[in-house]
Amino acid sequence: MSVQERKERERAVRERLIVATARELAERQGWEAVTTRRLAERIEYSQPVLYSHFRGKREIIGAVALEGAAELAEALRAATDAADGPRARVAALTRAYLDFAERNPAVYDAMFQLDGGLPFAHEDTPRPLKDGFAALLETLTEVAGEDVPPGLFTELFWASLHGLATLTRAGRLPAADAEARAELLVERLAVS
Repeated sequence: MSVQERKERERAVRERLIVATARELAERQGWEAVTTRRLAERIEYSQPVLYSHFRGKREIIGAVALEGAAELAEALRAATDAADGPRARVAALTRAYLDFAERNPAVYDAMFQLDGGLPFAHEDTPRPLKDGFAALLETLTEVAGEDVPPGLFTELFWASLHGLATLTRAGRLPAADAEARAELLVERLAVS
């Protein structure tokens, strides 16, 4: 292994450590607790080292969002692969999405609530974000209904999932009815 390869590998390890530490801190104490000073202290590197990887908190949030999008896509595909039939796949997708949002609130916020500097719905949208949408589209295309553009239906269904996740977490919707809302969403929107 060349010196350059070793340095690149060490840099990648540091970058993963920064992202993992930011994610852990955000999940435990919220994004307000994530500062470059605290991260530098926790990872035992100087702030200039941290800034050599990320220009600031916004880029760190973006890195967490990309990681989260990849994890969400994987969770959605795993859930839908285990289901039999279009409606069962949509129900599994719905549960997997809402479970991900509930188990990973800080990551979910990084993905959809906070400014991570990532473009959505553009040509230059990063691959993990496109893949997260594709994981929804793959299943929802089956139940979009005739004469309904699958992408448009997926956006509507995704917006509904996001609304359920966000409003339930904020206490605007009773958590006790979360499963009933998810079932109703699948029943009424998934026409297959």
